[in-house]
Amino acid sequence: MSAARRWGALAVLSASLLVVVMDLTILTIALPDLAADLRPSATQQLWIIDSYSLVLAGLLVTVSALADRWGRRRMLLAGFVVFGGASALVLVARSAEVVVAVRALLGVGGAMIMPTTLSLIRSVFTDPRERATALGVWSAVAALGAAVGPIVGGLLLEHSGWRAAFLVNVPCMVVALVAGALVLPEARDPRPGRWDLVGTALSIAGMVLVVWAVKHIGDPAGVAAFVAGLALLGRFVLRCLRRTDPLLDVRLFRNRPFTAGVVAAFGSTAALAAALLLLAQWLQLVLGQSPLESGVHLLPVAAGGLVGSPLAPALAARIGARAVLAGGLAVGGAGLLLVPVSTRYPVVAVAMFLVGAGTGALAIASAMIMGGTPPERAGNAAAVEETAYDLGNVIGVAVLGSVAASLYRDGLGAAAPGAGESLGAAVEIAAQTGQPALAERARDAFVTAMADTSLVAGLIMLVVAVVVFTLVDRDLDPTR
Repeated sequence: MSAARRWGALAVLSASLLVVVMDLTILTIALPDLAADLRPSATQQLWIIDSYSLVLAGLLVTVSALADRWGRRRMLLAGFVVFGGASALVLVARSAEVVVAVRALLGVGGAMIMPTTLSLIRSVFTDPRERATALGVWSAVAALGAAVGPIVGGLLLEHSGWRAAFLVNVPCMVVALVAGALVLPEARDPRPGRWDLVGTALSIAGMVLVVWAVKHIGDPAGVAAFVAGLALLGRFVLRCLRRTDPLLDVRLFRNRPFTAGVVAAFGSTAALAAALLLLAQWLQLVLGQSPLESGVHLLPVAAGGLVGSPLAPALAARIGARAVLAGGLAVGGAGLLLVPVSTRYPVVAVAMFLVGAGTGALAIASAMIMGGTPPERAGNAAAVEETAYDLGNVIGVAVLGSVAASLYRDGLGAAAPGAGESLGAAVEIAAQTGQPALAERARDAFVTAMADTSLVAGLIMLVVAVVVFTLVDRDLDPTR
């Protein structure tokens, strides 16, 4: 393949990622407006965020294995159709339950798009240095999506309702479909082996049960689901180890850099997901900013990512991949630890920039995961990486979100019925009942909960940095 076509393919694949990341960040900005319109409970709000990741995590392994057989380009183009069609369905959404269903269908489209972009990069870029650069660009585009998403979301919400946050995906998917059909090459596993129906059922059921259980921490049914999910996933792993043509090659984890990359992806996402969601709510509900203003004030995260992602491969070539990845995670953790120091915006802006710059090093995690994987196993590696990101997002929002909610309720104490559900509910109740003191008390409780949750998230990031540093060999450089 010519150099022009290789980089043209990267442009299409990165643009695909841009749209999906934009969708996630736009929803973060649109959530308060959606909550005011549909009045979802706190649990429903979490499901609106997490139903996408639940479905995505459950389907990644299966869809990636299917793409290896059916064709990765073909799967990606089909994913564009599903993602765009699901986004259009929001026009009929009149309840929180329907929005959750739309988000779940978007998860199906996302499962077809996200890992396929990574596996195609592995197939297109066979030179390690070019591949590391391509993955750096891929990661930088994710940061760009985080930057563009809040701004686009804010502009849409200034002039339209929250449904526009979904509908903006439709024309983007149409353009991606046409460009992908013209530019992308086809790639598949030449010897995929037999399709494993039992393994498919085990992987989907196990992932869904585990994710559902995380959302029901402390509930006896949640404990039972967690045990059952782990049992099914354990059976899935054993089945893959015993087969010569497994649905997922779990032997990839014997490669320590591969494992380190997966740990970095999972741990960083788990730490960041809830913290960034809380920051978006803080800007709108505590500082009183409009959606557009809050989008602008979230830019330091994306700016840091735009700086860190392209620099990471070059730095890894000079000082080693281990130092760059572990150091980046440590920088991100230090940023989160700044939030409890002061919740004045200038300090929080510096914290967000450090978080973005630190997580820019995750381009090296992708290089570790994809670089040590044979081309025919690119779909497997991409599925594992995307599962790590999305499972980390679900667990982070569920666990740290629950911690933040508990801290908020404890700080609020006895209040009007329903005020403990969320800050948005408390502010609305205060406005309806003429209790400004309730709103002020709720805001103070939220700020304290946000700061304490950021402290926990920062410590998690530092622990992940230490684990990654320990796992990776001193002389490893996946860009060579």
